[in-house]
Amino acid sequence: MERFYTAESVTEGHPDKLCDRIADSVLDDCLTHDPNARVACEVMATRGHIIVAGEITSQHIPRVPGIISQAMQDVGYSMRGVRVELFVHRQSPDIAEGVNNPLEQRDGSTSAGFGAGDQGIMVGFACDDTPEMLPLPVVLAHRLTYMLTVVRKAGMVSGLRPDGKAQVTVEYDEEGKPFRLDTVILSAQHDPEIKPDELLWELTDKVLNPALRIMPPDENTRIFVNPAGRFVCGGLDADTGLTGRKLMVDSYGVFVSHGGGAFSGKDPTKVDRSGAYMARYIAKNIVAAGLASRCKVTLAYAIGKAEPVMVSVETFGTGTLCADDCLEEAVKLVFDLTLAGIIRQLDLLKPIYAQTSAYGHFGRPGFTWERTDKAQVLLDTVK
Repeated sequence: MERFYTAESVTEGHPDKLCDRIADSVLDDCLTHDPNARVACEVMATRGHIIVAGEITSQHIPRVPGIISQAMQDVGYSMRGVRVELFVHRQSPDIAEGVNNPLEQRDGSTSAGFGAGDQGIMVGFACDDTPEMLPLPVVLAHRLTYMLTVVRKAGMVSGLRPDGKAQVTVEYDEEGKPFRLDTVILSAQHDPEIKPDELLWELTDKVLNPALRIMPPDENTRIFVNPAGRFVCGGLDADTGLTGRKLMVDSYGVFVSHGGGAFSGKDPTKVDRSGAYMARYIAKNIVAAGLASRCKVTLAYAIGKAEPVMVSVETFGTGTLCADDCLEEAVKLVFDLTLAGIIRQLDLLKPIYAQTSAYGHFGRPGFTWERTDKAQVLLDTVK
């Protein structure tokens, strides 16, 4: 195992995350009025322009400009001078047919409910580093950006603006456990009149110290706050945002591979999203059951097919009661891995997605894929 691991996070005001929030807000609006809506919404934003494109088939027509305005306001931006362009059409009839009439149903083998809305590979991960069952650098990076947003919105640090980033490097011991904080980077957009020394003191007291409480810095920890020296120009004035461009921030950083599919703006018939949530659910339950201290679950699907074409479990040599191939068989017995089964088990037709669009999709309470209700069943299955 490597000695140093790094993870990053960005605030909800980062342009990429703003695009994710808009896309997921469009999805939530459709699901609120039509739980069977099919949505694949993509957003690009830059200075003075927000472009929304994609495929939407729904009984409800979302009022996209109003949704964008609300998302901008919630994050802390103004719509003044921003032009909205829409390029939206209905879902491909070929894809719709594959979802509504899956291969297993067409060949008469089973009544499968739904076929996957696309082919793809999804990866889920869990470990016992933290109570969230996520790697410590991932948890700390998200805590920093979340706290940065909290203190800005609460007025606890004056002069902050919505854009921001964090990066955390943690040193691991020979047993693969985190034991010291090596490097912390925090970049916070601010008003031009704020003095750097004053901002450093405020951010240290109100953001760094609370967020890093579970592993405080030592005398050798390197801490950089706004290392460029000044971060006044940010948001859409400084950068172009795109939906799905923060894949590793959304998931597990460098700790495991990524299947490549983005999450935001996609309804749950798109296995890029629902399959990734299911893979995390499985991995977390395996760790919660004490069957491994680190676990990666990989699922693969074919478009128009309900059942996965591949199920893989890897425990990196940390498995306890049985080998990885044994866990794979247990997973197939305990979890319904068809698309319809995933949607049903995780209750994915509700408008819950805008709240996933920042600070990671995993490790946060309230989401169904974070439950550990299958841990005992898994344990009983492998015994």
